[in-house]
Amino acid sequence: MPAPPPAPPPAAISAAPVAPPPAAPAAAPSAGGSQTASLPPPAAAGDGRITRIEFGKEAAELPATARQSLAAAINELKRDDKARLQLIAYANGGDDSGSQARRLSLSRALAVRAYLIDHGVHATRMDVRAMGNKVPDGPPDRVDVVMVRR
Repeated sequence: MPAPPPAPPPAAISAAPVAPPPAAPAAAPSAGGSQTASLPPPAAAGDGRITRIEFGKEAAELPATARQSLAAAINELKRDDKARLQLIAYANGGDDSGSQARRLSLSRALAVRAYLIDHGVHATRMDVRAMGNKVPDGPPDRVDVVMVRR
């Protein structure tokens, strides 16, 4: 019986780059686990129209001045069934008060959301993002209402 052919020397094996495997869908969290939702950034998903609602320091109640600003968003949602809103909320706070700022920003976003629901906007047409003290630019105590088309 003849001997098997010799294996190629290690230098002869090509090392072609290998593409990473496709990302697997996230597994559903267990009953005690937490969930993380991800939305596209407003600039990528929206049509560029942002209504900015500024809040007083430590305030979570919707300012009276916001009602007129939100009227345009409400009318647009009534006209366009494909339009949605992203409510992106921020709150002032240092690194040591990050969780407190996140709670305050969530309270602000929920106040805006409640107002919109009370004025006929269905809850499933809004996404809420509480960013806390992770303010990229602009005033820290605010909610940005971004019009999104899908």
